[in-house]
Amino acid sequence: MRRTAGLWLLIGLAGYALLPWYMVTGGVLSFGWLGDLSGEGASALLWSLSGRTWLWLPLFGFAGAALVLALKRDQLQTARGLVASGAGGLALMAGQGLVILGHGTRFGLAEGASQPGMGAGALVTAAGLLFILTTGISGLGRGRGDAFITGMVGAIVALVGIFVFYPMAFILVSAFELKGGAGFGISEFFPRFFAPEIWSTACFTGRGYCGAAMNSLILGLSTALGTTLLGLSFALIFTRTAFPAKKFLRVLTILPIITPPFVIGLALILLFGRAGTVTEFFSDMFGWEKTRWLYGIWGVWLAQMLSFTPIAFLVLIGVVEGVSPSMEEASQTLDANRWQTFRYVSLPLMRPGLANAFLLGFIESLADFGNPLVLSGNENFLSTEIYFAIVGTVADPAKAAILSLVLLSLTLTAFLAQRYWLGSKNYATVTGKADAGRHAALNPVLRWTCYLVAIPWAAFTMILYVLIVFGSFVKLWGYDHTLTTEHYKRAFGIVHRNGWHFIGSAWDSYFTTLTIASLAAPLTAAVGLATAYLLVRQKFFGKDAFEFSTMLSFAIPGTVIGVAYVMAFNFPPIELTGTGLILIIVFIFRNMPVGVRGGIAAMSQLDRSLDEASITLGANSATTLRRVILPLMGPAILAALTYSFVRAITSVSAVIFLVSARYNMATSFIVGRVENGEYGIAIAYAAVLIVTMLLAVLALQLVIGRRTLRRADRIEAH
Repeated sequence: MRRTAGLWLLIGLAGYALLPWYMVTGGVLSFGWLGDLSGEGASALLWSLSGRTWLWLPLFGFAGAALVLALKRDQLQTARGLVASGAGGLALMAGQGLVILGHGTRFGLAEGASQPGMGAGALVTAAGLLFILTTGISGLGRGRGDAFITGMVGAIVALVGIFVFYPMAFILVSAFELKGGAGFGISEFFPRFFAPEIWSTACFTGRGYCGAAMNSLILGLSTALGTTLLGLSFALIFTRTAFPAKKFLRVLTILPIITPPFVIGLALILLFGRAGTVTEFFSDMFGWEKTRWLYGIWGVWLAQMLSFTPIAFLVLIGVVEGVSPSMEEASQTLDANRWQTFRYVSLPLMRPGLANAFLLGFIESLADFGNPLVLSGNENFLSTEIYFAIVGTVADPAKAAILSLVLLSLTLTAFLAQRYWLGSKNYATVTGKADAGRHAALNPVLRWTCYLVAIPWAAFTMILYVLIVFGSFVKLWGYDHTLTTEHYKRAFGIVHRNGWHFIGSAWDSYFTTLTIASLAAPLTAAVGLATAYLLVRQKFFGKDAFEFSTMLSFAIPGTVIGVAYVMAFNFPPIELTGTGLILIIVFIFRNMPVGVRGGIAAMSQLDRSLDEASITLGANSATTLRRVILPLMGPAILAALTYSFVRAITSVSAVIFLVSARYNMATSFIVGRVENGEYGIAIAYAAVLIVTMLLAVLALQLVIGRRTLRRADRIEAH
């Protein structure tokens, strides 16, 4: 404990004395600040000596920690001193940052003072104080006395607090704002929260439309159930059958998840809309009446099923692979047939995966913005209502905040229902013991049911994407089908004049998007899987609240997250708007829950005896995680990396308010082309992104590989 605390004390002091305390032009890695150490590149030590005396405050935390370590008291007294020093230093540092802003001060304190947003020096200083605090907590016996575990918990709690709860506070406080800007109170909150336009059930009685919350609830449950069943069907085909075209089917299952926004909705409209190709065909051939059935809850459900089934598949494929063949063989040895084995042995062991896939599908459906915006028709959904409350003709932040709370209440209910369904049972089947068995093959009825459910859906997906590619090579899809490459030339033109020049209008946003996504993906996966490790393997106070907090950013529509980030990070103490860093951060904490849920589903099947054996042999928690747990979590790592990378490329609602002229994302570019009626360029850009992401996903699969849990994992043809 003393050595760890001393190391973090030195790191924190180095950040305080050597690194620029405030944000610097071009970022700290540009090292341009080294030429201006007395100005923009000045450390907190230099700033405090030149008159900004409030920057002495963090030193009290380091001084306290140094004194505690120098006195050499017993472990309990040392631990308590470290906790007090770390917590005190962090509180003083946060306090000066929240009181002294760029344009003045709050609460009438330090009149006349001002400062820009914190930079690298502040980050390293805060990290030093935080890990001094968590090291002290481990010395008190928390986290089994493991400084690595308490440090990981502390880091994730701090990150979620700063980048989820802090920005959301700016939005949610406005839920209690009184009309006319007359202050804050609860007198108007409950009437607006339970308003009929939110919770109406008139659609069930035929007297009108349902409220936004009821529509979102119906849609969420339908999408979650449908995507989970489809995802399970695909997973069973991949792991329990001898289907000959598995690789091709695998490509089709991930295509929807790598599709930019509006493309699936636009394709469905051009196929099934009132003037769509399929609608026109059936009208001409059979005299069917042209209807607007696609515009409403059915159309949104169809688009969401196409969009979110891959998420369920990515979660379930690892879980289905992880069911122990020995248990299935034991069942058949006791005279159970294939159906009974699947029903009473295999399926119950898949419950964590099924529950997590359902929860993710439900939350994705609630928070989805693009599909309802395009296909909702006269139906209202929470995500679009929040968007219009923020950017409508008359902005109503209070209404947007109340709708966000409604959405959160639905998410919390689903989360608690999932926990109740799973209970406290143990689902571990991967114990580390040699297993030479084979998975039990599916009985014929179940196998053909999976084929009849999954293969037509895959065929429909393939047709849809063939038409999307076709639409990028015609002048105007649906009206003028003259073949042309003009859209690609305008977006991705390259000329050779004294060297190669990228003259296409889309290149800038394309390279920016790939850079941001490549940086965000591994960080998202790391934070998500580390959180899953803590939730499954560790016990600590407030674990349930911690688990739900990790889902918070996923449950709130991206539009609200974007607005919250603009409001929170547009001024000190954390000033990030207009930078590429804010885009990376919003992607990390927006997409982290997929890594968390996938990691929980996969890690629930790894027996704790693996950890215990590693620790018994002298490994610490960090080594156990790196050498034992992570190698067995290939599917979960692949799912987290894949999803976070493609969502960073395809996300629109979370970044629409955060992009800038310097950091313009692909989705923002596509939305701009759609708004200008340039559908050909938008679809061409989407096709290029689909190919790019498909190549990236296949490369990730090759790099990470396939988890091998047993000697023989080939399935006999049946």
